[in-house]
Amino acid sequence: MNTQISSEESKVSFYTILVFSENIAGVLNQITAVFTRRQVNIESLNVSASSTPGVHKYTITCYCTLEMVKMLKAQIEKRIDVLQARYFTDDDIFILESSLLKITTSAMLENPEVCQIVRQHGARIVEVNPTYSAVEKTGATEDILSLFDALNKLGVVRQFARSGRICVTKGTREQLDDYLAEREKERQTLPPPSL
Repeated sequence: MNTQISSEESKVSFYTILVFSENIAGVLNQITAVFTRRQVNIESLNVSASSTPGVHKYTITCYCTLEMVKMLKAQIEKRIDVLQARYFTDDDIFILESSLLKITTSAMLENPEVCQIVRQHGARIVEVNPTYSAVEKTGATEDILSLFDALNKLGVVRQFARSGRICVTKGTREQLDDYLAEREKERQTLPPPSL
């Protein structure tokens, strides 16, 4: 058996792991425990209902080696309520994040550069009141951080929140649908249970 690890497998990269599970309490805890046991830090985590009824989608990002992401995928798929886990690099998926920035309204009114930066970054002001203004930006992580950095240099950011990434694969179909269809075919070919 070849025990050597290629340089590609030992290089740390940024991965997005998509996990599909049944909508059952406690699955998130089981999934995050896989990362904790292997001492891999989760950079972002987003959970929502998927396009398949009764199935939830977990979008998890982390820095690790190819060898480790393969191990994480295998361990996550061992969980009883997990239907499928897959890992991707940024080239394989379409990615978006949302963010909100809270800035002092007086600072925005006194410094025209603030509104100029908001416009240049394709963000929009969603709330203005006498105390604060809220700016929303949706896009790639780098674009969101660029807006934050530009406004933060002016000292006007009072709060900043990011959603964590959401993504879809670049394929034409949801791979989970193919997987579930295959499992249904297998189930139908099984003999009926004996009583």
